[in-house]
Amino acid sequence: MRVVIAGGHGKIALLLAALLTERGDKVDSLIRKPEQAGDIAATGARAVVLDLEHAAVGDVAAAIQGCDAVVFAAGAGPGSSAERKYTVDKGGSVLLAAAAEQAGVRRFAQISTMGAGAPPAAGTDEVWAAYIDAKTQAEDDLRARNLDWTIVRPGHLLDTPATGLVALGPPPLPRGSIPRVDVAAVLVEILHAASTAGMTLELISGDTPVASAIENLDNQSVAEGGAAPAD
Repeated sequence: MRVVIAGGHGKIALLLAALLTERGDKVDSLIRKPEQAGDIAATGARAVVLDLEHAAVGDVAAAIQGCDAVVFAAGAGPGSSAERKYTVDKGGSVLLAAAAEQAGVRRFAQISTMGAGAPPAAGTDEVWAAYIDAKTQAEDDLRARNLDWTIVRPGHLLDTPATGLVALGPPPLPRGSIPRVDVAAVLVEILHAASTAGMTLELISGDTPVASAIENLDNQSVAEGGAAPAD
């Protein structure tokens, strides 16, 4: 499988690229700054310099042409303004999804956040409120497109070692936290599980091994009348 990761220098994106290349997949990581290329190469992925805040749809479509899946892992990051939450967290996803449609790339995984899909609580900090709203709008845009999308909403992100044990399912899940490396491991499995297309999933640490958590989703899909996953 060839996967393109937007926001390739982010913490989850770097972990995801390393896991995918270890598996034997080919990865292109889209980055804003040429000086980030060394970190990308260390994961086994190929760096592609392309700034989603300033690129045209055609430029992104050309970068992802022929790939099997794209992952939106970009974000404005801590300390950024409310405005950049909309230009990156929403605008970048909308741009990538439009490019995927143009390039004929159907599989699309989007990293969102727990809290998306509902209005921010009263009194929420302006920047955090913009972040939640931008993620919600990005999700809504993706659901409206003719793509095989999966939305993953992780809880509070940690830089701790992997546990390999998660709770994964349709919202709502209880609030919780999860190591970034476990989020990356779940994304690897999701990209290789076509049966997760059309699902919005929340993700926190739990007691189920990652592969089993994906298998449970497959079984749930079949029980609800969906097609059984292909061998």
